[in-house]
Amino acid sequence: MCLVPSTAPFVVVNICLSHAFTTFHDYDIGLLALSFLQGSFAYGGWNFLNYVTEELVDPYRNLPRAIFISIPVVTFVYVFANVAYVTAMTPQELVASNAVAVTFGEKLLGVMSWIMPISVALSTFGGVNGSLFTSSRLFFAGAREGHLPRLFAMIHVTRCTPIPALLFTLITTLLMLCTSDIYTLINYVGFINYLFYGVTVAGQIVLRIKKPDMYRPIKVSLIWPVIYLLFWAFLLVFSLYSEPVVCGIGLAIMLTGVPIYFLGVYWESKPQCFNITVGKTTSLLFVQNT
Repeated sequence: MCLVPSTAPFVVVNICLSHAFTTFHDYDIGLLALSFLQGSFAYGGWNFLNYVTEELVDPYRNLPRAIFISIPVVTFVYVFANVAYVTAMTPQELVASNAVAVTFGEKLLGVMSWIMPISVALSTFGGVNGSLFTSSRLFFAGAREGHLPRLFAMIHVTRCTPIPALLFTLITTLLMLCTSDIYTLINYVGFINYLFYGVTVAGQIVLRIKKPDMYRPIKVSLIWPVIYLLFWAFLLVFSLYSEPVVCGIGLAIMLTGVPIYFLGVYWESKPQCFNITVGKTTSLLFVQNT
């Protein structure tokens, strides 16, 4: 804890922050890219809205508005939360802590330190809720387009929720929990997410060039996707350089979707027995239970 006279608040911050960025080893461009990859996970909520535009009221107006409002607010809160951490804690304490917010609360809040783990749990619950909601919506939309089994396009009769897609999301999530290293999971998810983000943004540029007259309810200047792709290339290339095994496993997980694509989409002339089996399985699992 930094102790200085209470009449000098700015001195407190200056003294405490002067050692906040002390390094423990030499700078490495690969580790820097990996830190960006892990840190960007906290700001990934902007992408959730893109999956649920069908459920939004007036998405052409509310989608950009939600992104423009939420990103600055989240950035402000997260940046000043980290300023509080590095002000109250030494770099050694930050590195040694398994839960920085909890350690911060124990150090400063005293008997009210229980507020921090509860706040972290609520924040985590909110993040998981958004992720499950959008992931299941993605599987549901893919099945509706014929890219996944029709089973995942089914919804609950009264609640209109994609129950099969949610169950599939639950199973895949439990499989991811085979590893207890949260940073490894973030590297897996972050690397693959940004890979697809970059491909999507590049597709926007290609469409803008090839189909300039296409109707676009929401349109932004091309300078933003270009800047994003430059940052994206830096992030992925040097993350792969820094953690080739982790990123390689993430790529291998992604490639497991290739046989699913060929089985469900590319193979159009499926035998009748295949379609009958899928239909009976669907009926057995869900129709008879409703």
